[in-house]
Amino acid sequence: MPIRIVIADDHALLRQGIKNVLSLEPDLEVVGEAADGDEAISKVESLAPDILLLDVNMPRMTGLEVTKRLKKTAKSPVKVIILTIHDDESYVIEVIKSGAVGYLLKDIEPGMLVKAIRMVHEGHSFIYPTLATQLFGELSRQDEKRNGALVMLERPKEERLTYREVEVLQLIGQGMNNQEIAQTLYLSEKTVKNHLTNIFRKINVVDRTQAVLYAIKHKIVILE
Repeated sequence: MPIRIVIADDHALLRQGIKNVLSLEPDLEVVGEAADGDEAISKVESLAPDILLLDVNMPRMTGLEVTKRLKKTAKSPVKVIILTIHDDESYVIEVIKSGAVGYLLKDIEPGMLVKAIRMVHEGHSFIYPTLATQLFGELSRQDEKRNGALVMLERPKEERLTYREVEVLQLIGQGMNNQEIAQTLYLSEKTVKNHLTNIFRKINVVDRTQAVLYAIKHKIVILE
């Protein structure tokens, strides 16, 4: 079964361009288009796509409002990928908190767009790579304001992170590498690597960026 996609953007030319790119992939199918926020919600409800490619700045209802609404009311578990011109790290955080699982800039290369759609469909989060460092920096600054405060989710026992794993995840969010984490927590680098392996397995991610996105989305790290 192909991955079913709805494209929501108020520029018809951009929608057509994305549609042309995706039509070249045998496992991707554009099943609908929307030109404003209300229509995006309507198309998701009627077509039940797997992925919604959603512009932030749209008439009648913004992309953030659409994402929040779908998170509460969508009958099918559509996954939202934001497609925008905004490259501000605080904006990325706001999008993630709204419920989106992907964040891409509109000048993205076609191959990366296809990769992002496939990864999100498989259950991962995806952020435009050049924003990762900025995001980590913003996480670090906000964490300093909170004096390192951290909140853990009450998750099922088999998925719950240990206190040490949460500490490691917090330091990843500050942009630290394994050596820096080891020095901060007075651990060996091998132990840090073991913690990372366990964290990735428990929250089902494949890299550090996805781990931080997961932490924000699920309030393991609380941002204000």
